[in-house]
Amino acid sequence: MSALNTSARIAVIGAGAMGAGIAQVAAQAGHPVLLLDNRPGAAAQAIEGIDRQLGKRVENGKLSADSRSATIARLQAVEAIEVLADCDLIIEAIVENLEVKRALFRQLESICGEHCILASNTSSLSITRIAAQLDHPQRLLGLHFFNPAPVMALVEIVSGLASDPALAQCLYDTAKAWGKKPVHTRSTPGFIVNRVARPFYAESLRLLQEGAADCPTLDALMREAGGFAMGAFELTDLIGHDVNYAVTCSVFDAYYNDTRFLPSLIQKELVDGGRLGRKSGQGFYSYAQGAERPQAAEISSTASVEVCMAEGDLGIARGLLARLREQGVEVIQRDGSGLLRVGDAVLALSDGRMACQRAREDGLRNLILLDLTLDYSKAQRIAISYAAGIDPLALDQGIALLQRAGFKVSPLSDSPALAVLRTVAMLANEAADALLQGVASAADIDLAMRAGVNYPQGPLAWADAIGLSHILNVLENLQASYGEERYRPSLLLRRRIAEGRTFHD
Repeated sequence: MSALNTSARIAVIGAGAMGAGIAQVAAQAGHPVLLLDNRPGAAAQAIEGIDRQLGKRVENGKLSADSRSATIARLQAVEAIEVLADCDLIIEAIVENLEVKRALFRQLESICGEHCILASNTSSLSITRIAAQLDHPQRLLGLHFFNPAPVMALVEIVSGLASDPALAQCLYDTAKAWGKKPVHTRSTPGFIVNRVARPFYAESLRLLQEGAADCPTLDALMREAGGFAMGAFELTDLIGHDVNYAVTCSVFDAYYNDTRFLPSLIQKELVDGGRLGRKSGQGFYSYAQGAERPQAAEISSTASVEVCMAEGDLGIARGLLARLREQGVEVIQRDGSGLLRVGDAVLALSDGRMACQRAREDGLRNLILLDLTLDYSKAQRIAISYAAGIDPLALDQGIALLQRAGFKVSPLSDSPALAVLRTVAMLANEAADALLQGVASAADIDLAMRAGVNYPQGPLAWADAIGLSHILNVLENLQASYGEERYRPSLLLRRRIAEGRTFHD
Protein backbone atom coordinates (compact mmCIF):
# COMPACT_ATOMS: atom_id res chain seq x y z
CA MET A 1 0.00 0.00 0.00
CA SER A 2 1.43 3.37 -1.03
CA ALA A 3 0.91 6.85 0.42
CA LEU A 4 -2.60 8.24 0.58
CA ASN A 5 -3.48 10.26 -2.52
CA THR A 6 -3.91 13.98 -1.93
CA SER A 7 -7.60 13.54 -2.70
CA ALA A 8 -7.91 11.45 0.49
CA ARG A 9 -9.90 13.24 3.18
CA ILE A 10 -8.05 13.68 6.46
CA ALA A 11 -9.70 14.48 9.79
CA VAL A 12 -7.97 15.70 12.93
CA ILE A 13 -9.79 15.51 16.26
CA GLY A 14 -8.49 18.00 18.79
CA ALA A 15 -7.78 21.61 17.86
CA GLY A 16 -5.10 22.35 20.42
CA ALA A 17 -1.56 23.26 19.42
CA MET A 18 -0.71 19.72 18.34
CA GLY A 19 -3.95 18.97 16.53
CA ALA A 20 -3.89 22.30 14.71
CA GLY A 21 -0.28 21.69 13.70
CA ILE A 22 -1.08 18.25 12.29
CA ALA A 23 -4.05 19.66 10.37
CA GLN A 24 -1.77 22.33 8.90
CA VAL A 25 0.78 19.72 7.80
CA ALA A 26 -1.87 17.63 6.02
CA ALA A 27 -3.49 20.67 4.37
CA GLN A 28 -0.15 22.03 3.17
CA ALA A 29 0.53 18.61 1.64
CA GLY A 30 -2.63 19.02 -0.47
CA HIS A 31 -5.31 17.10 1.43
CA PRO A 32 -8.79 18.32 2.30
CA VAL A 33 -8.77 18.41 6.11
CA LEU A 34 -11.63 18.45 8.60
CA LEU A 35 -10.81 19.77 12.08
CA LEU A 36 -13.07 18.83 15.00
CA ASP A 37 -12.96 19.83 18.67
CA ASN A 38 -15.53 19.33 21.43
CA ARG A 39 -15.17 22.96 22.48
CA PRO A 40 -17.59 25.10 20.45
CA GLY A 41 -15.73 27.36 18.03
CA ALA A 42 -12.28 25.96 18.92
CA ALA A 43 -11.68 24.39 15.49
CA ALA A 44 -12.53 27.62 13.67
CA GLN A 45 -10.25 29.57 16.01
CA ALA A 46 -7.44 27.09 15.34
CA ILE A 47 -7.78 27.61 11.58
CA GLU A 48 -7.63 31.38 12.12
CA GLY A 49 -4.45 30.82 14.10
CA ILE A 50 -2.98 28.73 11.29
CA ASP A 51 -3.85 31.52 8.86
CA ARG A 52 -2.03 34.07 11.02
CA GLN A 53 1.06 31.87 11.25
CA LEU A 54 1.12 31.33 7.50
CA GLY A 55 0.64 35.08 7.03
CA LYS A 56 3.84 35.70 8.96
CA ARG A 57 5.65 33.30 6.66
CA VAL A 58 4.31 35.17 3.64
CA GLU A 59 5.54 38.45 5.13
CA ASN A 60 8.98 36.91 5.67
CA GLY A 61 9.15 35.66 2.11
CA LYS A 62 9.09 32.00 3.16
CA LEU A 63 5.70 31.18 1.63
CA SER A 64 3.74 32.48 -1.33
CA ALA A 65 0.38 34.14 -0.80
CA ASP A 66 -1.20 31.60 -3.15
CA SER A 67 0.11 28.68 -1.06
CA ARG A 68 -1.29 30.29 2.07
CA SER A 69 -4.69 30.74 0.47
CA ALA A 70 -4.74 27.21 -0.91
CA THR A 71 -3.82 25.70 2.47
CA ILE A 72 -6.52 27.60 4.34
CA ALA A 73 -9.08 26.69 1.66
CA ARG A 74 -8.42 23.00 2.34
CA LEU A 75 -9.14 23.37 6.08
CA GLN A 76 -12.69 23.07 7.33
CA ALA A 77 -13.91 23.36 10.91
CA VAL A 78 -16.70 20.92 11.77
CA GLU A 79 -18.82 20.59 14.89
CA ALA A 80 -20.16 17.01 14.72
CA ILE A 81 -18.24 13.74 14.67
CA GLU A 82 -20.72 12.20 12.22
CA VAL A 83 -19.34 14.52 9.52
CA LEU A 84 -16.14 12.43 9.55
CA ALA A 85 -17.89 9.31 8.25
CA ASP A 86 -16.31 9.33 4.78
CA CYS A 87 -12.76 10.26 5.83
CA ASP A 88 -9.80 8.11 4.77
CA LEU A 89 -7.59 8.88 7.77
CA ILE A 90 -8.62 10.22 11.18
CA ILE A 91 -5.90 11.40 13.55
CA GLU A 92 -6.77 11.83 17.22
CA ALA A 93 -4.90 14.53 19.16
CA ILE A 94 -6.95 14.86 22.33
CA VAL A 95 -6.26 14.55 26.06
CA GLU A 96 -3.71 11.88 27.06
CA ASN A 97 -6.25 9.65 28.79
CA LEU A 98 -6.66 5.98 27.93
CA GLU A 99 -10.39 5.66 28.53
CA VAL A 100 -11.23 8.89 26.71
CA LYS A 101 -9.25 7.77 23.67
CA ARG A 102 -10.80 4.29 23.75
CA ALA A 103 -14.30 5.75 23.82
CA LEU A 104 -13.51 8.06 20.91
CA PHE A 105 -12.16 5.27 18.70
CA ARG A 106 -15.11 2.99 19.50
CA GLN A 107 -17.39 5.80 18.36
CA LEU A 108 -15.33 6.37 15.22
CA GLU A 109 -15.38 2.67 14.39
CA SER A 110 -19.17 2.74 14.45
CA ILE A 111 -19.29 5.79 12.14
CA CYS A 112 -16.50 5.34 9.59
CA GLY A 113 -16.16 2.99 6.68
CA GLU A 114 -13.85 -0.03 6.81
CA HIS A 115 -11.33 1.71 4.55
CA CYS A 116 -10.69 4.49 7.12
CA ILE A 117 -7.36 4.34 8.96
CA LEU A 118 -7.55 5.37 12.62
CA ALA A 119 -4.48 6.95 14.19
CA SER A 120 -3.58 8.27 17.63
CA ASN A 121 -1.02 10.99 18.27
CA THR A 122 -0.43 9.64 21.78
CA SER A 123 3.10 10.13 23.07
CA SER A 124 2.96 7.60 25.90
CA LEU A 125 -0.13 5.37 25.86
CA SER A 126 -0.05 1.84 24.45
CA ILE A 127 -1.58 1.52 20.99
CA THR A 128 -2.32 -2.12 21.83
CA ARG A 129 -4.37 -1.07 24.90
CA ILE A 130 -6.22 1.69 23.03
CA ALA A 131 -7.15 -0.73 20.24
CA ALA A 132 -7.99 -3.73 22.42
CA GLN A 133 -11.73 -2.98 22.68
CA LEU A 134 -12.24 -2.28 18.96
CA ASP A 135 -13.95 -4.75 16.67
CA HIS A 136 -11.15 -4.18 14.15
CA PRO A 137 -8.03 -3.32 16.18
CA GLN A 138 -5.84 -3.83 13.12
CA ARG A 139 -6.95 -0.47 11.69
CA LEU A 140 -5.59 1.56 14.66
CA LEU A 141 -1.97 2.76 14.72
CA GLY A 142 0.06 5.48 16.36
CA LEU A 143 1.02 8.55 14.33
CA HIS A 144 3.16 10.46 16.80
CA PHE A 145 4.13 13.95 15.68
CA PHE A 146 6.48 16.18 17.64
CA ASN A 147 5.65 19.71 18.69
CA PRO A 148 5.42 21.99 16.77
CA ALA A 149 4.18 19.59 14.11
CA PRO A 150 4.72 21.92 11.10
CA VAL A 151 8.37 22.39 12.11
CA MET A 152 9.55 19.12 13.64
CA ALA A 153 10.49 16.52 11.03
CA LEU A 154 10.04 13.30 12.96
CA VAL A 155 6.89 11.17 12.94
CA GLU A 156 6.85 7.87 14.84
CA ILE A 157 4.65 5.26 13.12
CA VAL A 158 3.62 3.07 16.06
CA SER A 159 2.33 -0.46 15.57
CA GLY A 160 0.37 -2.20 18.30
CA LEU A 161 0.04 -5.95 18.66
CA ALA A 162 -2.86 -6.11 16.19
CA SER A 163 -1.90 -3.25 13.85
CA ASP A 164 -1.92 -4.11 10.14
CA PRO A 165 1.66 -3.85 8.75
CA ALA A 166 0.28 -2.66 5.40
CA LEU A 167 -1.45 0.26 7.12
CA ALA A 168 1.75 1.05 9.01
CA GLN A 169 3.59 1.24 5.69
CA CYS A 170 0.83 3.41 4.24
CA LEU A 171 1.18 5.89 7.11
CA TYR A 172 4.97 5.78 6.75
CA ASP A 173 4.73 6.58 3.04
CA THR A 174 2.10 9.26 3.68
CA ALA A 175 4.19 10.99 6.34
CA LYS A 176 7.14 10.91 3.97
CA ALA A 177 5.01 12.46 1.21
CA TRP A 178 4.10 15.19 3.69
CA GLY A 179 7.79 16.10 3.96
CA LYS A 180 8.36 14.36 7.27
CA LYS A 181 11.00 11.86 8.41
CA PRO A 182 8.99 8.83 9.55
CA VAL A 183 10.27 5.87 11.55
CA HIS A 184 8.65 2.56 12.42
CA THR A 185 8.41 1.55 16.08
CA ARG A 186 6.60 -1.03 18.15
CA SER A 187 4.16 0.11 20.81
CA THR A 188 6.42 -0.12 23.84
CA PRO A 189 6.59 2.46 26.66
CA GLY A 190 8.01 5.73 25.35
CA PHE A 191 8.23 4.37 21.78
CA ILE A 192 11.71 5.46 20.56
CA VAL A 193 12.33 9.06 21.53
CA ASN A 194 10.67 9.28 24.94
CA ARG A 195 12.46 6.11 25.99
CA VAL A 196 15.94 6.60 24.57
CA ALA A 197 16.10 10.27 25.62
CA ARG A 198 15.62 9.63 29.36
CA PRO A 199 19.38 9.46 30.16
CA PHE A 200 19.94 12.89 28.59
CA TYR A 201 17.97 14.42 31.44
CA ALA A 202 18.77 11.84 34.10
CA GLU A 203 22.55 12.03 34.02
CA SER A 204 22.71 15.84 34.23
CA LEU A 205 20.18 15.77 37.05
CA ARG A 206 22.25 13.20 38.90
CA LEU A 207 25.46 15.19 38.49
CA LEU A 208 23.65 18.26 39.80
CA GLN A 209 22.31 16.33 42.77
CA GLU A 210 25.83 15.09 43.56
CA GLY A 211 27.26 18.60 43.36
CA ALA A 212 29.54 17.77 40.42
CA ALA A 213 28.79 21.14 38.79
CA ASP A 214 26.03 23.71 38.57
CA CYS A 215 23.29 24.00 35.92
CA PRO A 216 24.99 26.60 33.69
CA THR A 217 28.20 24.58 33.57
CA LEU A 218 26.52 21.27 32.77
CA ASP A 219 24.30 22.91 30.13
CA ALA A 220 27.30 24.64 28.52
CA LEU A 221 29.17 21.33 28.36
CA MET A 222 26.30 19.57 26.63
CA ARG A 223 26.10 22.38 24.06
CA GLU A 224 29.70 23.44 23.54
CA ALA A 225 31.38 20.06 24.07
CA GLY A 226 28.65 17.56 23.24
CA GLY A 227 27.14 19.47 20.32
CA PHE A 228 23.57 19.24 21.65
CA ALA A 229 21.24 22.13 20.86
CA MET A 230 20.45 22.66 24.54
CA GLY A 231 21.55 21.33 27.89
CA ALA A 232 19.22 19.25 30.07
CA PHE A 233 18.26 22.11 32.39
CA GLU A 234 17.54 24.57 29.58
CA LEU A 235 15.53 21.93 27.76
CA THR A 236 13.42 20.82 30.73
CA ASP A 237 12.71 24.48 31.53
CA LEU A 238 11.48 24.84 27.94
CA ILE A 239 9.43 21.62 27.92
CA GLY A 240 7.95 22.29 31.37
CA HIS A 241 8.95 20.29 34.42
CA ASP A 242 5.41 19.05 34.97
CA VAL A 243 5.43 17.53 31.47
CA ASN A 244 8.98 16.18 31.52
CA TYR A 245 8.65 14.74 35.02
CA ALA A 246 5.32 13.11 34.15
CA VAL A 247 6.85 11.41 31.09
CA THR A 248 9.77 10.14 33.18
CA CYS A 249 7.39 8.78 35.82
CA SER A 250 5.24 7.16 33.13
CA VAL A 251 8.21 5.38 31.56
CA PHE A 252 9.56 4.41 35.01
CA ASP A 253 6.21 2.89 36.00
CA ALA A 254 5.75 1.18 32.63
CA TYR A 255 9.12 -0.56 32.97
CA TYR A 256 8.26 -1.85 36.44
CA ASN A 257 10.47 0.67 38.26
CA ASP A 258 13.64 -0.10 36.32
CA THR A 259 16.27 2.19 37.91
CA ARG A 260 17.49 3.28 34.45
CA PHE A 261 14.38 5.47 34.32
CA LEU A 262 14.40 6.63 37.96
CA PRO A 263 12.80 10.09 38.30
CA SER A 264 14.80 12.88 39.93
CA LEU A 265 13.98 14.24 43.38
CA ILE A 266 15.33 17.61 42.27
CA GLN A 267 12.84 17.80 39.42
CA LYS A 268 10.01 16.58 41.68
CA GLU A 269 10.76 19.44 44.08
CA LEU A 270 10.54 21.95 41.23
CA VAL A 271 7.16 20.52 40.22
CA ASP A 272 5.93 20.52 43.82
CA GLY A 273 7.00 24.16 44.15
CA GLY A 274 5.28 25.24 40.94
CA ARG A 275 8.61 26.10 39.32
CA LEU A 276 7.72 24.62 35.97
CA GLY A 277 10.22 26.47 33.78
CA ARG A 278 9.63 29.18 31.23
CA LYS A 279 5.84 28.97 31.42
CA SER A 280 5.85 29.77 35.15
CA GLY A 281 8.77 32.22 35.03
CA GLN A 282 11.07 30.06 37.14
CA GLY A 283 12.61 26.63 36.76
CA PHE A 284 16.30 25.86 37.01
CA TYR A 285 16.73 29.40 35.68
CA SER A 286 14.76 32.59 36.23
CA TYR A 287 12.77 33.99 33.31
CA ALA A 288 11.75 37.18 35.05
CA GLN A 289 12.19 40.35 33.03
CA GLY A 290 15.80 41.47 33.23
CA ALA A 291 17.03 38.23 34.84
CA GLU A 292 20.61 37.40 33.89
CA ARG A 293 21.62 33.86 33.01
CA PRO A 294 24.44 32.57 35.26
CA GLN A 295 27.67 31.76 33.45
CA ALA A 296 29.39 28.39 33.24
CA ALA A 297 32.33 27.79 35.56
CA GLU A 298 35.75 27.99 33.93
CA ILE A 299 39.32 27.68 35.13
CA SER A 300 42.29 29.27 33.45
CA SER A 301 46.08 29.30 33.54
CA THR A 302 48.78 31.81 32.75
CA ALA A 303 51.42 29.11 32.25
CA SER A 304 53.27 28.90 28.95
CA VAL A 305 53.17 25.55 27.14
CA GLU A 306 55.20 24.86 23.99
CA VAL A 307 55.62 21.09 23.93
CA CYS A 308 53.71 17.98 24.97
CA MET A 309 54.12 14.23 24.56
CA ALA A 310 51.49 11.88 23.14
CA GLU A 311 51.96 8.29 24.27
CA GLY A 312 50.17 5.90 21.96
CA ASP A 313 46.81 6.44 20.24
CA LEU A 314 44.41 8.86 21.93
CA GLY A 315 41.52 7.22 20.13
CA ILE A 316 38.54 9.48 19.54
CA ALA A 317 40.46 12.33 21.21
CA ARG A 318 43.25 12.28 18.62
CA GLY A 319 41.79 15.41 17.01
CA LEU A 320 43.18 17.29 20.01
CA LEU A 321 46.73 16.69 18.73
CA ALA A 322 46.06 18.29 15.34
CA ARG A 323 44.50 21.21 17.14
CA LEU A 324 47.59 21.66 19.32
CA ARG A 325 49.89 21.51 16.32
CA GLU A 326 47.83 24.17 14.58
CA GLN A 327 48.48 26.42 17.58
CA GLY A 328 52.23 25.88 17.33
CA VAL A 329 52.61 23.33 20.13
CA GLU A 330 55.25 20.66 19.44
CA VAL A 331 53.70 17.21 19.85
CA ILE A 332 56.21 14.43 20.42
CA GLN A 333 54.83 10.97 19.61
CA ARG A 334 55.96 7.78 21.30
CA ASP A 335 54.51 4.38 22.15
CA GLY A 336 52.17 4.10 25.10
CA SER A 337 48.65 3.56 26.35
CA GLY A 338 46.87 6.66 25.09
CA LEU A 339 48.14 9.36 27.43
CA LEU A 340 49.06 12.99 26.86
CA ARG A 341 51.83 14.48 29.03
CA VAL A 342 52.71 18.11 29.58
CA GLY A 343 55.18 19.04 32.28
CA ASP A 344 54.26 16.97 35.32
CA ALA A 345 50.63 16.52 34.25
CA VAL A 346 49.11 13.43 32.65
CA LEU A 347 45.92 13.88 30.60
CA ALA A 348 43.70 11.01 29.49
CA LEU A 349 40.23 10.49 28.05
CA SER A 350 37.94 9.19 30.79
CA ASP A 351 37.22 5.46 30.84
CA GLY A 352 34.48 5.82 33.42
CA ARG A 353 36.62 5.54 36.53
CA MET A 354 37.04 8.43 38.95
CA ALA A 355 40.36 10.24 38.64
CA CYS A 356 41.40 9.23 42.16
CA GLN A 357 40.67 5.56 41.40
CA ARG A 358 42.41 5.51 38.02
CA ALA A 359 45.45 7.38 39.31
CA ARG A 360 45.86 4.83 42.11
CA GLU A 361 45.15 1.72 40.02
CA ASP A 362 47.28 2.77 37.02
CA GLY A 363 50.05 4.46 38.97
CA LEU A 364 49.53 7.86 37.32
CA ARG A 365 50.52 10.91 39.36
CA ASN A 366 48.87 14.24 38.59
CA LEU A 367 46.18 12.68 36.39
CA ILE A 368 43.67 14.96 34.65
CA LEU A 369 40.71 13.25 33.01
CA LEU A 370 39.14 14.65 29.83
CA ASP A 371 35.47 14.43 29.03
CA LEU A 372 34.07 13.44 25.64
CA THR A 373 33.45 16.06 22.97
CA LEU A 374 31.56 15.62 19.72
CA ASP A 375 34.64 16.70 17.76
CA TYR A 376 37.92 17.37 19.55
CA SER A 377 39.14 19.42 16.61
CA LYS A 378 36.23 21.89 16.82
CA ALA A 379 34.61 21.83 20.28
CA GLN A 380 34.61 25.13 22.17
CA ARG A 381 34.60 23.69 25.70
CA ILE A 382 35.85 20.64 27.55
CA ALA A 383 35.28 19.30 31.05
CA ILE A 384 38.06 17.97 33.23
CA SER A 385 38.23 16.23 36.58
CA TYR A 386 41.16 15.37 38.82
CA ALA A 387 41.96 13.84 42.19
CA ALA A 388 42.11 16.01 45.29
CA GLY A 389 45.84 15.52 45.79
CA ILE A 390 47.00 16.74 42.38
CA ASP A 391 50.03 19.04 42.33
CA PRO A 392 48.69 22.57 41.67
CA LEU A 393 51.56 23.26 39.25
CA ALA A 394 50.76 20.13 37.23
CA LEU A 395 47.08 21.06 37.14
CA ASP A 396 48.04 24.52 35.91
CA GLN A 397 50.14 22.99 33.12
CA GLY A 398 47.31 20.69 32.01
CA ILE A 399 44.83 23.56 31.91
CA ALA A 400 47.34 25.69 29.98
CA LEU A 401 47.68 22.97 27.33
CA LEU A 402 43.92 22.76 26.82
CA GLN A 403 43.64 26.54 26.69
CA ARG A 404 46.43 26.63 24.11
CA ALA A 405 44.29 24.30 22.01
CA GLY A 406 41.46 26.86 22.24
CA PHE A 407 39.21 25.16 24.79
CA LYS A 408 37.25 26.81 27.55
CA VAL A 409 37.97 24.50 30.48
CA SER A 410 35.19 23.66 32.95
CA PRO A 411 35.99 21.68 36.09
CA LEU A 412 33.78 18.91 37.48
CA SER A 413 34.17 17.23 40.83
CA ASP A 414 35.82 13.81 40.61
CA SER A 415 32.79 12.04 39.09
CA PRO A 416 32.73 8.77 37.12
CA ALA A 417 32.71 9.36 33.33
CA LEU A 418 32.30 13.14 33.79
CA ALA A 419 29.30 14.69 31.96
CA VAL A 420 29.15 14.28 28.18
CA LEU A 421 30.75 10.83 28.14
CA ARG A 422 28.42 9.33 30.72
CA THR A 423 25.39 10.84 28.99
CA VAL A 424 26.34 9.56 25.54
CA ALA A 425 27.25 6.13 26.91
CA MET A 426 23.87 5.85 28.61
CA LEU A 427 22.00 7.10 25.53
CA ALA A 428 23.80 4.48 23.45
CA ASN A 429 23.07 1.81 26.03
CA GLU A 430 19.35 2.57 26.07
CA ALA A 431 19.28 2.68 22.27
CA ALA A 432 21.05 -0.69 22.21
CA ASP A 433 18.40 -2.23 24.43
CA ALA A 434 15.64 -0.77 22.22
CA LEU A 435 17.36 -2.36 19.21
CA LEU A 436 17.81 -5.66 21.05
CA GLN A 437 14.12 -5.76 21.98
CA GLY A 438 12.96 -5.09 18.41
CA VAL A 439 11.44 -1.70 19.15
CA ALA A 440 12.94 -0.25 15.97
CA SER A 441 15.87 -0.67 13.60
CA ALA A 442 19.27 0.91 14.28
CA ALA A 443 18.74 3.34 11.41
CA ASP A 444 15.29 4.38 12.67
CA ILE A 445 16.50 4.80 16.26
CA ASP A 446 19.31 7.10 15.17
CA LEU A 447 17.07 9.02 12.80
CA ALA A 448 14.44 9.43 15.52
CA MET A 449 16.92 10.95 17.95
CA ARG A 450 18.37 13.31 15.35
CA ALA A 451 15.06 14.44 13.85
CA GLY A 452 12.92 14.25 17.00
CA VAL A 453 15.19 15.86 19.60
CA ASN A 454 17.95 17.33 17.41
CA TYR A 455 20.82 15.20 18.70
CA PRO A 456 24.07 15.91 16.83
CA GLN A 457 24.47 12.18 16.13
CA GLY A 458 22.30 9.15 16.57
CA PRO A 459 23.38 7.40 19.79
CA LEU A 460 24.16 4.10 18.07
CA ALA A 461 26.27 5.76 15.36
CA TRP A 462 27.99 7.81 18.05
CA ALA A 463 28.83 4.66 19.99
CA ASP A 464 30.23 3.10 16.82
CA ALA A 465 32.45 6.16 16.33
CA ILE A 466 33.71 6.14 19.92
CA GLY A 467 34.25 2.40 19.88
CA LEU A 468 31.90 -0.14 21.45
CA SER A 469 34.62 -1.51 23.72
CA HIS A 470 35.19 1.94 25.18
CA ILE A 471 31.45 2.42 25.74
CA LEU A 472 31.28 -0.95 27.50
CA ASN A 473 34.28 -0.07 29.66
CA VAL A 474 32.68 3.23 30.67
CA LEU A 475 29.38 1.56 31.59
CA GLU A 476 31.08 -1.21 33.57
CA ASN A 477 33.12 1.35 35.50
CA LEU A 478 30.01 3.46 36.15
CA GLN A 479 28.18 0.38 37.42
CA ALA A 480 31.13 -0.56 39.64
CA SER A 481 31.36 2.98 41.06
CA TYR A 482 27.67 3.27 41.91
CA GLY A 483 26.86 -0.39 42.51
CA GLU A 484 23.56 0.11 40.66
CA GLU A 485 21.67 -1.74 37.95
CA ARG A 486 21.00 1.66 36.38
CA TYR A 487 24.35 1.42 34.56
CA ARG A 488 24.21 -2.23 33.52
CA PRO A 489 25.49 -2.66 29.94
CA SER A 490 23.10 -3.91 27.28
CA LEU A 491 23.43 -7.53 26.22
CA LEU A 492 23.48 -6.36 22.60
CA LEU A 493 26.50 -4.14 23.31
CA ARG A 494 28.41 -7.13 24.69
CA ARG A 495 27.26 -9.33 21.80
CA ARG A 496 28.33 -6.88 19.10
CA ILE A 497 31.78 -6.56 20.68
CA ALA A 498 32.14 -10.35 20.87
CA GLU A 499 31.10 -10.61 17.21
CA GLY A 500 33.50 -7.85 16.17
CA ARG A 501 30.58 -5.84 14.76
CA THR A 502 29.19 -2.33 15.21
CA PHE A 503 25.54 -1.43 15.73
CA HIS A 504 25.16 -0.56 12.05
CA ASP A 505 26.86 -3.66 10.56
